[in-house]
Amino acid sequence: MLQMKLCGDLVLREKCEPITEITPDVLDILTEMVGMMRDQNGVGLAAPQVGQLKRFLVMMDPDTETVFKMINPKIITRSSDTCTMEEGCLSVLGPDDLPVYANVTRPASVDVEWTDENGRSLAAHMSGLPARIVQHETDHLDGILFIDYLSPVRREMLMRKVRKHK
Repeated sequence: MLQMKLCGDLVLREKCEPITEITPDVLDILTEMVGMMRDQNGVGLAAPQVGQLKRFLVMMDPDTETVFKMINPKIITRSSDTCTMEEGCLSVLGPDDLPVYANVTRPASVDVEWTDENGRSLAAHMSGLPARIVQHETDHLDGILFIDYLSPVRREMLMRKVRKHK
């Protein structure tokens, strides 16, 4: 059974290795990650958040409830238009065991390519919440957390809440 890794765990700061073969183990982990994401009312979960240093993630489009299982996702282009939205993370929890939130500015849309669980190469243009989610989750694969986009003062204020969780 997979366990959620929380802010401070060094695995969240590691760069993940590409998947070279879609094994039954990878498929089982992806399925378990979808369950964890739903159980915690999340919209995305990346492999390092469950202790796996491999390049895969799961995400859900909140509008359509479509679930994506992305293996080796890669953002190909990012729009020059940006959008500021509130972000939280299942690995960055406050004293109430709920995610802490902060406004983060990111490109408004992205083009992303990935391999699905059946080995098919897929691509999509994403905007709005799906674009936000895929950027947040692919950042995890490179050891980047949403708090890294905050000003030092804002990050410290948020981290005080996180430290109270521990």
